[in-house]
Amino acid sequence: QVQVVESGGGTVQAGGSLRLSCTASGLTLGDLNMGWFRRNPGKEREGVSYISWRGDQTRYADSVKGRFTVSRDNAKNTVTLQMNSLKPEETAMYYCAAGGFGLLDRGYAYWGQGTQVTVSS
Repeated sequence: QVQVVESGGGTVQAGGSLRLSCTASGLTLGDLNMGWFRRNPGKEREGVSYISWRGDQTRYADSVKGRFTVSRDNAKNTVTLQMNSLKPEETAMYYCAAGGFGLLDRGYAYWGQGTQVTVSS
């Protein structure tokens, strides 16, 4: 059974940092492109970051460029999203997804349950 699991969410003050991690069981993440997405209640799911299976290509939403960094360690079956200078409007549930391409959520076959990030002002 495939399971994708995010961790690292929490509550942080505006300007603070969080580091999200994504791992999986029953699935070799090293074979797959990975994406990070977020959804705020009442809003559509938004693509935040993408990393190719080899880690040689990354993409970011314009709103997070220069503040967020995606990386992966295929030997540890883990993908990480480092988020710095967080803003209150970035409060959302953050999701890790596997198997797609880019920042559009269509095409991603495997999704985690999400980890909540709350940024207080």
